[in-house]
Amino acid sequence: MRRSFTFLLRPTAKQAAALAQCLEDHRELYNAALEHRRTAYRKAGVTVRYGEQSAELKHIRTDDPNGQGRWSFSSQQATLRRLDKAYRAFFDRVKAGRTPGFPRFKGRGRFDTVEWPKDGDGCRWDSQPEHPTATYVRLQGIGHVRVYQHRRVLGIVKTISVKREGARWFVVLSCDEVPAHPLPATGAVAGVDMGVAWLATTSDGDHLDNQRHLATSASRLAAAQRELARRKRGSKRRRKAVARVAALHAKVRRQRLDAAHKAALALVGGYDVIVHETLNVAGMTRRAAPKPDGEGGYLPNRQAAKSGLNKSILDAGWSAFLTILSHKAESAGRQLIAVNPANTSRTCSRCGHCAKDNRVTQAVFRCTACGHEAHADVNAATNILRAGLALREAAQAA
Repeated sequence: MRRSFTFLLRPTAKQAAALAQCLEDHRELYNAALEHRRTAYRKAGVTVRYGEQSAELKHIRTDDPNGQGRWSFSSQQATLRRLDKAYRAFFDRVKAGRTPGFPRFKGRGRFDTVEWPKDGDGCRWDSQPEHPTATYVRLQGIGHVRVYQHRRVLGIVKTISVKREGARWFVVLSCDEVPAHPLPATGAVAGVDMGVAWLATTSDGDHLDNQRHLATSASRLAAAQRELARRKRGSKRRRKAVARVAALHAKVRRQRLDAAHKAALALVGGYDVIVHETLNVAGMTRRAAPKPDGEGGYLPNRQAAKSGLNKSILDAGWSAFLTILSHKAESAGRQLIAVNPANTSRTCSRCGHCAKDNRVTQAVFRCTACGHEAHADVNAATNILRAGLALREAAQAA
């Protein structure tokens, strides 16, 4: 089983400057490799691939010993593979008929991660094991950087990445052979309905609170963004204002992840089988398509109302929650089942009657056929559970 562990770095001022320069040099390498590919195809119709660009790294490092030559060869190869992955994703989107989105040059602030593909090759986790209290990671060209290790690392460290978030630096360890920690069986099963009023509602009637972290920080974000709008581009004061806005967004992200971890842990601890909806969050929050009226204008498409719902869905963090839930379920030995959510909110969980009128309000469900009344989210969660158990029985029978 593979897991990642993220720890805060405590670099000295000199090490922080070296980390920033490391990111900048890798960004320049990425952009130069992208320009190389674009120019070769535009002028000669030649497709340049990863292997050819990786072979040129040796000459680039020899010609620039105090620049590109300072850093790990493996980390630079990882940056070139990152570009190659972006190209492959572009062609996959073209073949699938989706909006292609050609790989773009990375500006400052758009390239915040460097990866070392193998522990021991240009990097070393726990590089000073004899130290009695502190943990260090050694990075080529930077030195031994102190790590705030708040938990034990499990498994075998395979790759090491350094990530910048605002003014903070983090090290991310990707580990293989992480042992699972199965929880004792409870014999309980649950369906989970995702929502906005509540983050999730179970078929047992329990509600997981949606804490709306972005809405809570909206006034402070608005003030920080107004201050940013008043600053002159390129000025030192504008850079500080940008950092303040970024810090507020980073705090919201950390709060959202923390709440998702706690909610997922509660579900995994209480149920052996958890059934949830398969949600296309990107599609649900996509902007409504304009509707031409045939006279040069456009018909109302309710985008103004939809934009508020889109923001609430993204603030709830459904995708992050379901991803974390899947990881915790795997580690705990729980079974997670995803089902099609179609009509689960308008179908009666007692008689099976499906009608739009069954949903009286956002919170009230009343069946027009049998009169069954329940909380709308609990009714939907019950339908989701029933569909998931049917899928499990069909899989077992096959």
